[in-house]
Amino acid sequence: MKFLRNPEVRRLLLLEGLFAVLVIFIGFSITRETGLLLILVSGGFILSHLLYTMKRYRNIAKLTEEMDDVLHKEQFSPISAYEEGELSILRTQIHKMNKKLEEQRGELLHEKIYLSESLADISHQIRTPLTALNLIGDLLLEEHLDTGRRKSLVKEQMKLLDQIDWLISALLKMAKLDANTAKMSREKVYVRELIKRAVEPLAIAMDVKDQELLIEQEGEESYMGDLHWSGEALLNILKNCMEHTPMGGVLRISVTENVLFTEIVIRDNGPGIHKEDLPHLFERFYKGKTSSQTSVGIGLALSRMIITQQGGTLKAENNASGGAGFTIRFYKGKTQELKESV
Repeated sequence: MKFLRNPEVRRLLLLEGLFAVLVIFIGFSITRETGLLLILVSGGFILSHLLYTMKRYRNIAKLTEEMDDVLHKEQFSPISAYEEGELSILRTQIHKMNKKLEEQRGELLHEKIYLSESLADISHQIRTPLTALNLIGDLLLEEHLDTGRRKSLVKEQMKLLDQIDWLISALLKMAKLDANTAKMSREKVYVRELIKRAVEPLAIAMDVKDQELLIEQEGEESYMGDLHWSGEALLNILKNCMEHTPMGGVLRISVTENVLFTEIVIRDNGPGIHKEDLPHLFERFYKGKTSSQTSVGIGLALSRMIITQQGGTLKAENNASGGAGFTIRFYKGKTQELKESV
């Protein structure tokens, strides 16, 4: 019997045997009948205990085999039920671990697929401007290229390089947010300063398109968050609105504050958001029907990530009077701490 190879079983049988011999010896010293009775009782006790121990170790061996299946097989099988108290508790705990491993396996598989798709999207987004750069490089090598054409190609080359730089920068920021390694402070942010910080990089582009920016703000509205990251989020939203606003159009920023939240609403008078795009607007690499050729579809996704990690919300909708609208809310009294890197 395999279970007799266990040193604990052998030691237990030895102790029981010695104890039985001692009891039987004492019994025979009293009377012969007492000694014979103690032989039967001791033998029955040792045999029943041996059978019980054998069954117990058989169940443990079966449990070990099932645990081996959990460790080495892709499909998790349910753990068998046992009547014994300790084994029943162990079985319950192992079953919980089994379910947890199954859930983690599903999550890892989902993340693996998502990572594969993201890498494919990133590769595609970077390959497109790189291919254009190679073509421009070949054209610039032509000896008889006139000066005007050469300057035009160089400008296009610089534009593509800026696009690649922005794309890589945005992807790195999203990776930090995904890995919870982005350091976000929690301090008082004045919305007036936030808007100024977000608008400055777009001033020249808006001036070229003869667009007007109207800011409706009464006082020193504020919220608890991170000025730098919030500026990045607002910049991406404003950039999206600017790109979809026609020449001579108007962008409006309205700021309000109450006891519950600080709200920033950005509106444009462009064509608005297509109803099929609304549910997917904040998905990574999603490009709407009215997106420009240079759009890569990560600006709004990055904005939502930044805002939600500060305990806020970002909503997109179409204005009743036309154009798109984005509503940012930073709630007060949030108990949820900002995610910070260790």
